[in-house]
Amino acid sequence: MAKKREYYDVAIIGGGAGGLTAGIYCGRARLKTIIFEKALPGGLATYTSEIENYPGFPETLSGTELMKRFEKQAKKFGTEIKLTAIKTVDLTSKEKVVSTFRTDYVAKSVIIAAGGKPRLTGAKGEELFLYDKGISFCATCDAAYYTGKSVLIIGSGDAAIEEAIFLTKFASRVQISVIHDEGTIDANEIAKEHAFANPKLEFLWNTMVEEFKGEERLQQVVLKNVKTGNLIPVDVDGCFLFIGYLADTDLFKGQVTMNQRGYVLTNENMETNLEGVFAVGDVRDKVLRQVATAVGDGAIGGVAAERYLAETSYFEQQLMDDNKPTLVYCWNPIDPLCRSFMSDVEKIKEKYNEKLKVVVVDMYKSGKMAEKLGISQAPALALIDNREVCYRTMECTGDTCIIEAEIDKKCS
Repeated sequence: MAKKREYYDVAIIGGGAGGLTAGIYCGRARLKTIIFEKALPGGLATYTSEIENYPGFPETLSGTELMKRFEKQAKKFGTEIKLTAIKTVDLTSKEKVVSTFRTDYVAKSVIIAAGGKPRLTGAKGEELFLYDKGISFCATCDAAYYTGKSVLIIGSGDAAIEEAIFLTKFASRVQISVIHDEGTIDANEIAKEHAFANPKLEFLWNTMVEEFKGEERLQQVVLKNVKTGNLIPVDVDGCFLFIGYLADTDLFKGQVTMNQRGYVLTNENMETNLEGVFAVGDVRDKVLRQVATAVGDGAIGGVAAERYLAETSYFEQQLMDDNKPTLVYCWNPIDPLCRSFMSDVEKIKEKYNEKLKVVVVDMYKSGKMAEKLGISQAPALALIDNREVCYRTMECTGDTCIIEAEIDKKCS
């Protein structure tokens, strides 16, 4: 039985801060837009109990609260949000296809906003206790379950320390395994001060995970002292891993260009190596991964997708006209030479009247359409017939004899 097919202007893979922002911009541009999110809208930001550095919100709020506002705004502009896992994607053809179990979603443009996935320790027994069996990655989600219980935190970065402090409001005992020497953690100074001042936090210095043990659920984490080699069994009711994230890009391997760590490479316009495919947020190769930077990426990616679709439509409808030859004048309005040559183009237009279509492309705003014609510098002319560029000048000199001779051949 053939799969159902649905059609969209933009498909956004990932519903975190970057994906939701892109959805806001695309929806507001009246593009038919769908966001795919395999968990809950908001992505990794929902794992954060307190956000204090997002501009415009001086009050402390949870990541979940902030992301709910993002989601509400995206839906306000008509963007659909579908909570489902994606099986495969095809980004290499003109029509991009995002496939779920029952449906193929065909889109003119795709924005990759898949974000990251929690890094695992790789220790023995880890895979037996992931998520609902004792190993968690979200204190905000699971803190209430551990009320009055003992938990162990692995990691000492911002997320680890901030979530450990949050867990002290619920758990009776919170221990933190830190690979560094006593007194050294990777968190920011404010988080560090709060952590060292919190009497409910216990630090296990120079340790890393050796093994996870338990029956139905996790019951013990065996730590190893990295200096002495001694094994330290720690009885726990649960364990939280905060040791970083990996790019969630397995779906796109072999299609978009990535670095060695699996992060997608883009330019400043969020464009990947594939036409009509963009990447935003934590999935990109970038210096800082925060809600604020994901929002910036999403805004640029959403606008870039809108422009791509508008330019593609204009290119097909105006430049690739099957009815008659088309003369394309690529110019830069702030260039004196381009302005002076415009009068010659107008004369050509008047001379050939109904036999020739004349289109002006502004390269100051965007050079994409000119690039499709093989033109990189203005002023320049291209003659298109039967959807093919049959003649182009790489730079106009004011002499129109040659181009007019070519036009005569096509319009005679």
